[in-house]
Amino acid sequence: MAFSKALPYILLITMLFTVRPTTAQLCPSFYDTTCPNLPSIVEEVVRQALQTDARAGAKLIRFHFHDCFVNGCDGSVLLEDSVADGIDSEQNAPGNLGIQGQNIVADIKTAVENACPNVVSCADILAIASNSAVVLAGGRGWEVQLGRRDSRIANRSGAVSNLPSPFEPLANLTVKFANVGLNSTDLVSLSGAHTFGQSRCRFFQGRLSNFSGTGMADPSLDPIYRDMLLEACPQGGDNNRVNLDPTTPNEFDNNYFTNLQDNRGLLTSDQVLFSPPGAATTVDVDRFAASQEVFFDAFGASMIKMGNIMPLTTIDGEIRLTCSRINPLPTLADM
Repeated sequence: MAFSKALPYILLITMLFTVRPTTAQLCPSFYDTTCPNLPSIVEEVVRQALQTDARAGAKLIRFHFHDCFVNGCDGSVLLEDSVADGIDSEQNAPGNLGIQGQNIVADIKTAVENACPNVVSCADILAIASNSAVVLAGGRGWEVQLGRRDSRIANRSGAVSNLPSPFEPLANLTVKFANVGLNSTDLVSLSGAHTFGQSRCRFFQGRLSNFSGTGMADPSLDPIYRDMLLEACPQGGDNNRVNLDPTTPNEFDNNYFTNLQDNRGLLTSDQVLFSPPGAATTVDVDRFAASQEVFFDAFGASMIKMGNIMPLTTIDGEIRLTCSRINPLPTLADM
């Protein structure tokens, strides 16, 4: 083999696997020239998904959130198991079990590839789709920062340790957010995404009758709301789904926070934002409950901040052709 022929291949492999701190900045105009209709393409697919799946928007935001908390916003959560590629999927971690919406992401990627081949990363698709989901549910969008590239690795162990759990106390949640550079206001505002979507009963049943092994209900749970939940989650109904927001379940608004004030937060990780005496997060819950505009401002700012967690940019990572698997490496025959 002539060294001159092998050199481009060696350089490409080096570029794909070199990990370095990135100084490149994300920006909202990143695809203005290469894919100018990108936001409208993504929004149209999300709109179509919502016609048959009211939870489509919540699924997309969950993917973006769970992506950014593990190795940064690099699309790694979308990778499925592959022995050949050495991928042990983050979707196998407890915090991702049952995660849904892969079909919606695949539909968006197909539409984007048809318009702008090999240009837009899956990580950026998650960011844009999250914004579209909020807008289509009646919320206010934000200036989505773009220019991320996709990882060629997954981090299952990171997903196990880094993802917030629905069972966790406030102190644990605060630490996990701080570990990725997000503060307590970000914790409260981003939790406001639970203003739409659903949860399976298994994630809150312990609050209904045997909270922390006491044999009693969670004292921070409104008794009337508890009775509603007991009816929705009978014995054997672990996988039944309940709206995270019992008031306006499919709308993006600030009712999540008024629910917390009424002790009607569904998950432990929801209600702990308001109920513990002296909790620092109570101030933000009250602010967002009092003003939907204040919540929208804070949510957009926190989404931008979260979207900037350790993105791959410039020559790091790749633009995946299929979001669920890494691109095949080129061979010398391709050179």
